[in-house]
Amino acid sequence: MLSVPTLWTVFVVNFLALGLIWAYVTRSYPKFEAARFWMASAFVGAAGVMAALTRQFFVSPAPLLVGAGGIIAASCFAAMGIQRFYGRPVTWRIIALTGTLSLAGIVFFMLVFDHMQLRMLSYTLGQALPLVLALRLLLWPPEGRVSPGARLSAIVILTIVAIFVVRAAGNMIGRDFSAVAGGQVHAVMLLGLLFLSMTLNFGFLLMAMDRLRNEVADLALLDDLTGVANRRHLLQRLSEECARSVRSGEPFSLLVIDLDGFKTINDTHGHAAGDACLRHFTRMAQTRLRPGDMLARTGGDEFCVVLPSSSLREAALIACRVLEVCREDAAGCTGQDIPIAISIGAAEWDRGIGEFPDRLIAHADHALYAAKKNGKNDFALYEAAPPLLPEAVGEAARKFA
Repeated sequence: MLSVPTLWTVFVVNFLALGLIWAYVTRSYPKFEAARFWMASAFVGAAGVMAALTRQFFVSPAPLLVGAGGIIAASCFAAMGIQRFYGRPVTWRIIALTGTLSLAGIVFFMLVFDHMQLRMLSYTLGQALPLVLALRLLLWPPEGRVSPGARLSAIVILTIVAIFVVRAAGNMIGRDFSAVAGGQVHAVMLLGLLFLSMTLNFGFLLMAMDRLRNEVADLALLDDLTGVANRRHLLQRLSEECARSVRSGEPFSLLVIDLDGFKTINDTHGHAAGDACLRHFTRMAQTRLRPGDMLARTGGDEFCVVLPSSSLREAALIACRVLEVCREDAAGCTGQDIPIAISIGAAEWDRGIGEFPDRLIAHADHALYAAKKNGKNDFALYEAAPPLLPEAVGEAARKFA
């Protein structure tokens, strides 16, 4: 025989343990806001169950009311955590209104007009509605990809809601599945909800692990100083673009950018000023790039820009735009301002490059050297030498015969 008080005690221990886990996550990752709401959900839920357990020692409806309020608040905090996890603002008004109306219904149908079925219906709505409102984010997240943890959490929420519906329907047809009535049916439901609450938090933990792993992966592909892509990310993107162009035959282009006189800036003004120049150039360049273009810092004062689905002519136009913004900025420098000048080399993918991005980089570098040779603060295009005509080949052969 399942003992309801024992199960509620296990519920308290389980919620306290989950609260401690989320407290540790919150302390370790202060910017992970969702963990704070899930921690509050666990601790508030534990407090609510403990309040309900005191009903054994007090002949008063107060413990049940406080306990119901705690459980409803725990559902609300869990839903808020899901909203913050996906970067959505917390719908405080909607959730607070739902919880308040639900608790008001419980009070009314307990103290004013004693009606167990409507009381349980109010309690069920307060628990289920916040989770149902957050379910859409789990199944259709803004980024489009449903993580395994989100999928598990969604399945658990749907199962919990199904239990709530069965409980409410049973009460409406005269079957008392409430905590007051006790009994084995209620005990079985309570045991199921205990298991599901643990599984739901496990789903939340999987969501957190997936998010943190992705953040670490992103950091491995970003330049620490400027926040743009690093060399590893650039090579990865170039490999993808080369493979795509081999399949489709559609070219793309690459810009290689070098800050002119950067060593002099470091020697004269210090490395902190040089770092500030790099960050300033990054911000200026990004204002002239298109959505989908990727700016990367490959080391020192060298940058690259990947231009998907772009011809050499389009690359020249973008190079002009980046040069123009740097020249305008340099013209407006006064006092301690440090003017920034750049040289750019542009190259376009062709069949000869194939799936080897280093060849494209070499072509763009060749154009960059030409731009510097022409006086710097300019750009140059890499254009492959045209193939020799048969007559020219025959003439060359006779000359060296």
